[in-house]
Amino acid sequence: MTTRCATLRALHHGRPSGDPLVLPNIWDADSARVFADAGFPALATSSGAVAATLGYADGEHTPADEMFAAIARIVRAVDIPVTADIEAGYRLAPKEIAERLLEAGAAGCNLEDSVPGPRPRELREPAEQGDRLAEVRAASGSELVINARIDSFLFGDRTPASAAERGRHYARAGVDCVYPILAPPESLPEIAQAVDVALNALYLPEGPTPSRLGELGATRVTYGELLYKRATAPTRKLAHQIATAAGSGLPG
Repeated sequence: MTTRCATLRALHHGRPSGDPLVLPNIWDADSARVFADAGFPALATSSGAVAATLGYADGEHTPADEMFAAIARIVRAVDIPVTADIEAGYRLAPKEIAERLLEAGAAGCNLEDSVPGPRPRELREPAEQGDRLAEVRAASGSELVINARIDSFLFGDRTPASAAERGRHYARAGVDCVYPILAPPESLPEIAQAVDVALNALYLPEGPTPSRLGELGATRVTYGELLYKRATAPTRKLAHQIATAAGSGLPG
């Protein structure tokens, strides 16, 4: 097992309640260095944020070659593990997904169980997605920390029972973590109790703190595109100021 993968996997275990693994979602080599220098032990990419920096919309509009090249640049920029958000896998076969991630140096990945296309997306059958995840696991051995994103709160019936059913399928497929994105915080204990793997929760500004999400059952907390949007907001403000200021200089 690679050192970075082993480190990332170990960070998921033995954590006390209220102390989840906080994984900032970064978008390029520079942002990766910033968060690594701040002392975070591992990082996660945001597919939407990476897509934006490459000039594409979120939702698998980024060519796979460009996404994996961006992941490789991010991995090379830091000395800590990076887990890569690769949406639903860019229509690649599971074996190729594993091979490309390992070639890029990723320590883990995030894979969605909805089918790319017009919204609302269709959800793959849990058994079908479980088979895909099992193939990624078989192709990667123990070399990837696999986070199975559950999209039933986005495109399904939005019940904890449905998310838990999917999570059990994916746990049996050999994933390390399940991620019921946008699950209401009050549903996390039920889902966490139902699956025998780590649970990833999404932090939202109006929601519980990462510590509280940990108390509710989350093993790790991620941020999606939030950090990218927060980081680029001052640039948008500056652009507006320059555009409306008299003359061509920067506003004082």
